[in-house]
Amino acid sequence: MKNHVWRPLYVALAIVLLILTARLFLVPEDFGVHERGYMYGWYRKGNEAEWRAVKVKYRTAAYCKECHAKEYDAIKGSPHSRIMCENCHGPALDHPDDPPTLTIDRHRSLCARCHALLPYKTSGRSDIRGINIETHHPEAECVLCHWPHNPKAEGKSL
Repeated sequence: MKNHVWRPLYVALAIVLLILTARLFLVPEDFGVHERGYMYGWYRKGNEAEWRAVKVKYRTAAYCKECHAKEYDAIKGSPHSRIMCENCHGPALDHPDDPPTLTIDRHRSLCARCHALLPYKTSGRSDIRGINIETHHPEAECVLCHWPHNPKAEGKSL
């Protein structure tokens, strides 16, 4: 073969060797797939203790149901039933040990995350009723007229 073929091949091989050599020095020995196979993918075995020490920031609706059964029952039959409590109320990291940590967010921007009027109708999000947040009672909080735990319920108010 001529030189114009061998030179790029040598450069490619040198790059591969450089990457493999760098990997030897940069990747920890305990990094890889461990006893559970690919269930957890690639991770560093020595990092497991660090992750056990991390406090769970978000809980599930089942956690909230223990103390807030009335609110849970109200929301489970509503269009908002698929929304986790913490999407609106914030993470339950230290709740109930520190009850004031869970605040009720009454800002219009919270509702607008799902209910802002979209100019296009091609996504699944277009099935959700949208409003123009700037013209639909901009002076008021949404919860003054709409009960978030069951927005379709008749005669409900906060």
